[in-house]
Amino acid sequence: MTTEKKTVTAALLIIGNEILSGRTQDKNLAHIALTLNEVGVRLMETRVIPDIEGEIVEAVNTLRRKFDYVFITGGIGPTHDDITSECVSKAFGRRWVEHPEARRRLEEHYRQSGREINEARLRMAKTPEGATLIDNPISTAPGFQVENVFVMAGVPSIMRAMLEGVKGNLVGGATVLSRTVLCTLGEGTVAEGLAAIQKAHPDVDIGSYPQYSRGEFRVSLVMRGTDAAQLDFVMAEVMGLIRGLGGEPQVLNAEDEAANG
Repeated sequence: MTTEKKTVTAALLIIGNEILSGRTQDKNLAHIALTLNEVGVRLMETRVIPDIEGEIVEAVNTLRRKFDYVFITGGIGPTHDDITSECVSKAFGRRWVEHPEARRRLEEHYRQSGREINEARLRMAKTPEGATLIDNPISTAPGFQVENVFVMAGVPSIMRAMLEGVKGNLVGGATVLSRTVLCTLGEGTVAEGLAAIQKAHPDVDIGSYPQYSRGEFRVSLVMRGTDAAQLDFVMAEVMGLIRGLGGEPQVLNAEDEAANG
């Protein structure tokens, strides 16, 4: 007897005025989404918000109640505008305290580098009371976890190292699979038939993504779901639709899918 896995969901909260201003481009979202899917966690929502206490507290409380996991990037450095840690403390109603192990790691790091451990740098040792540290093998200053919320650095290389360290502790559900079919028909041509297929198979998400490649218009029809057999069945229906409209479907393999986004 097979037990169907439930869908485990997550949200990503990106914090930082520099992201909203366009000065810094976020390079974390796609990596987080792909990594989570590898362990059966589906990223369902992403928010980008400024370094404003009330907005951070509200977003953390809304997302942690709505999703199984919440991942936060940005705002845990040593400067005055790095307020994420303190705001997460307020969201959980916990004291914002110096974590002794975080302080030990920072003191050792700065001692070895010959730099001073000052008050600004010690801000990076403060976490919500009772938090679990997330290791930072690159620059030492840790992230932290409180219940279902994981707070990580915004710097992509550090964030990736932190995420790699925590992903083994995530309890995932069904992994989302995908199938992609290309055609040169216009979206308006396939829209009606595609809507009918989607209605008949509500457990499969069907998306249409137009693009220009090598001077040629193409549409990628992407099917996503957790049941491989069902996906293959829906893909066959989509291919039949394309042929019935005079087109020639092209199925992409996994490598081609990655290259086509």
